[in-house]
Amino acid sequence: MSAVSPLTAISPVDGRYANKTFVLQDIASEYGLFKYRLVVEIEWLKHLSSSAGIPEANPLSPSACRFLDNVVTGFTENEAQKIKDIEASTNHDVKAVEYYLKEKFAAHLELQGITEFIHFACTSEDINSMAYSLMLSDIRTKVLMPSIEKLVSSLQNHAHDWADTTMLSRTHGQPASPTTLGKEFANVQARIQAQRDGFKAVQLSGKMNGASGNYNAHCAAYPDVDWETLAAEFAENFGLTWNRYTAQAEPHDCIAEYCDALHRINTILIDLSRDLWAYISIGYFRQKIVKDEVGSSAMPHKVNPIDFENAEGNFGIANALLSHFSSKLPISRWQRDLSDSTVLRNLGVAAAHCEIGYRSLSKGLSKLEVNQDQMQEDLDANLQILAEPIQTVMRKYKIEGAYEKLKEFSRGKALDRDKIEGFIRSLDLPDHEKDNLLSLTPASYTGLAPKLAKNS
Repeated sequence: MSAVSPLTAISPVDGRYANKTFVLQDIASEYGLFKYRLVVEIEWLKHLSSSAGIPEANPLSPSACRFLDNVVTGFTENEAQKIKDIEASTNHDVKAVEYYLKEKFAAHLELQGITEFIHFACTSEDINSMAYSLMLSDIRTKVLMPSIEKLVSSLQNHAHDWADTTMLSRTHGQPASPTTLGKEFANVQARIQAQRDGFKAVQLSGKMNGASGNYNAHCAAYPDVDWETLAAEFAENFGLTWNRYTAQAEPHDCIAEYCDALHRINTILIDLSRDLWAYISIGYFRQKIVKDEVGSSAMPHKVNPIDFENAEGNFGIANALLSHFSSKLPISRWQRDLSDSTVLRNLGVAAAHCEIGYRSLSKGLSKLEVNQDQMQEDLDANLQILAEPIQTVMRKYKIEGAYEKLKEFSRGKALDRDKIEGFIRSLDLPDHEKDNLLSLTPASYTGLAPKLAKNS
């Protein structure tokens, strides 16, 4: 078999859906993880060299800083392979990054003198906790948030465009008080915006406190250095939150919070995908025709809601992974076990399924066309929904048993305009109230729905 390609990849996120997930390749791949580790190792060395109380680290010259920056900017897939080759001997991926850097330092005389300050006083989890937080931060800002914002924008556009398009509601699957199509999109928009804000607000954290979280080695070498302040500054320089209290492993509570926030977004979008699928099935929407697409291999007439089905399926896979991350990652036996390592490597897989879902849903939303004739037909066929406003006005005038009278009049019955008109005229109500009720139609009985949709 040849090298892995979209046709030979085992995972569909790198195969069938590679055109939707390529934006994650430089971030969430093995190459990406190596690069984040490399950044953390280099920046830790710089931080030590610029700190008072650690004279042996030597303040780095501009030449040395440029060299270190070039190691990062020049980090290619071929360079990552060199780390993998070292790992083949060490059987330890973080130690392989340290040895790779030592090899690089051999080309710079000044840096040769401080190679032992690479990974100084660190345990692997110091590097990994920072690296994974940086990875998740980039996944959020560079990939997922733009896709979520695109969905919010699309939902808002539909809310505004269809603010006045009346549709029959269905509660418990039965005809209910009308809404507008735009208001239903505004509902989802508001939910996603709230959860988007929660996702953005999740604070990712890191630690640099050694093998059991107590700065043991740090203090043995430099007992007079304020290691807590040094570590806090280091994390905050990356825009991360410093976690003061940890064992060897950063407890990953922030990753659990991140995953839970994404899970809620996806759950709302599963709800939307299923509703839109159902509205298509009852004819409220048509889908724009793509000329060469095939809906069914056997039935030429079909235009299937595949984008919403694809979105629902991928959100489900993403949420299964996110739930596992959230429940597993905060748990570690005693001060450290390694069962989180293989799990963390799948963070990008969950993000990929999220991204596939967001893109599929966006595509589906762009193809919707309203079938107002079908919506109007449903409204006209369900005049019994006007029982609600009639009994509510009767209550206003304290007509006893208003609800019960309308229940007897309307429940389980097919009503027409003549029957409703006769009932209204028989009521002991002021003429202007009767006129208002007689003018009501299912299409006009929408309350504040248009206004709410337009203000979304």
